[in-house]
Amino acid sequence: MTTVGGALILAFDTSGPHCAGAVLSGTLVLATAQEPMEKGQAERLMPFLEAVLLQAGISWHDLAALAVGTGPGNFTGVRIGVAAARGLALGLGIPAIGVTRFDALGFGQPRPLTLIEDARRGEVYVQRMGAGLPRLATLAAAIAEGGPFAGSAAMLTGAEVVQPRWPLAEAIARFAATRLGDVNPRPAPFYLRHADALPSSDPPPVILP
Repeated sequence: MTTVGGALILAFDTSGPHCAGAVLSGTLVLATAQEPMEKGQAERLMPFLEAVLLQAGISWHDLAALAVGTGPGNFTGVRIGVAAARGLALGLGIPAIGVTRFDALGFGQPRPLTLIEDARRGEVYVQRMGAGLPRLATLAAAIAEGGPFAGSAAMLTGAEVVQPRWPLAEAIARFAATRLGDVNPRPAPFYLRHADALPSSDPPPVILP
């Protein structure tokens, strides 16, 4: 299939309680979808992505690249998404580009901007865009970075909140599009904290080398 818009990118994310996906052709969004999901992402992801491709009117072999959300987020969810991206990239012979939640949420947004994501346990993940690396912090420490703020915990600051420019999967696709043609490392989970619980007795998703 040949598209007018440009290289076709399938982006997806399972780092939160959802399966999210989007297909981007150049700057044109051909499909986008998100399903709330507390568990069962491993079983649902592939049929979900098939449906997103069907919505876009393309097939797997039309894709030029994959993009996947690498977190921070749910420990198992991040691994599911990364493992799927690596396996699909290997099978299709196309690159897979890992995109952190901070890169996705901050892409195309005005500066200055502080991104704050809920990390539970009374903590947040925070990054002052253009002024440091993401880290785990208290809400008070995040607020001290200064606003305006964006992200799932931004409303807790009581200050100006910047709304997302695009849905998460679309933002991942748009950020990844700027990395096409670069030498990108294989996607890897982006963790700022160890797993919240002991490992499940079920075998975890395999991360391909």
